[in-house]
Amino acid sequence: MAGRPILAVGGENLIDHVTRDGEVSACPGGSPFNVAMALGRQETDVHYISPISTDRWGDLLTETLRASGVVLTGGRNPAPTTMARVTVSNGVPSYRFERERTAERMITCESLRAALPDGAASVHTGSLTLTDGADAASWEAFCADCFDEGRLISLDPNVRLSVIADVSGYRDRILRICQRVHLLKLSDEDLEGLFPGQTQPQALEALRALSSARLLILTRGSEGVVAQMGSETIELPAADVPALVDTVGAGDTFTATILAALADRNALSTAALASLTRDDLILLLRRASLAAALNCGRAGCNPPSRTEIDAAST
Repeated sequence: MAGRPILAVGGENLIDHVTRDGEVSACPGGSPFNVAMALGRQETDVHYISPISTDRWGDLLTETLRASGVVLTGGRNPAPTTMARVTVSNGVPSYRFERERTAERMITCESLRAALPDGAASVHTGSLTLTDGADAASWEAFCADCFDEGRLISLDPNVRLSVIADVSGYRDRILRICQRVHLLKLSDEDLEGLFPGQTQPQALEALRALSSARLLILTRGSEGVVAQMGSETIELPAADVPALVDTVGAGDTFTATILAALADRNALSTAALASLTRDDLILLLRRASLAAALNCGRAGCNPPSRTEIDAAST
């Protein structure tokens, strides 16, 4: 991977205790963790900059990332691992989190700066990381600093209002961060959570008006994807999922595939992102949709490799 752009990813890492059809399993997870894993499997130069617990669950998280080709720079912390209780019904997951004083939250702006690899072209984060507390404020400040330095900032808010105490404060934080990002990917549910009471076109227009994102992508499940880049708006259908198992990690796989494709094109800069054509973007979106569909055919977040995506693309 020498000479390729470096991607930094940070945010929650956790164990998904998944109940599906009465059976319980424990799997590594967390949206940014999943993005890092998916990037590693697509052979990008990806560094995970959040701390991981030293407990046995943290060992599993560490082993999973390393096996996927991810470089760990966030270190280990003796605090416990975050736990997620996930119930899957008709392929769709619902969540409850146990996240008080856990290892992945033990960060400051300075510790993130220390974990950031030299020459990192981009930083990606989102999800629970930005919900509340001193760690959310540190992430906001860190991303703002990286934006000002010219690094490409990627955000997937992965909105979960059901686990947020201060919803108004949370919305304000996410919308502030949206003002200093280059790539913004969110789902239709995320958009509704950020702009309640508005139609999807109204909410998209409001988000577009305040966000600095050069590329804004809205995933809509089985209804496909809408992307806006400059004056271009592109709508594509969802890729087929021949045998749906569940949707856990599909959005994270989609995000990672967009980032990996940009890295392949050496387009992890504001200037390169601005130079993408409509045809370029269509290819990126189709590849990301295909990767997400492959993930949906497996239990939990189990992103496909670069080889698997290439094979399915043909």
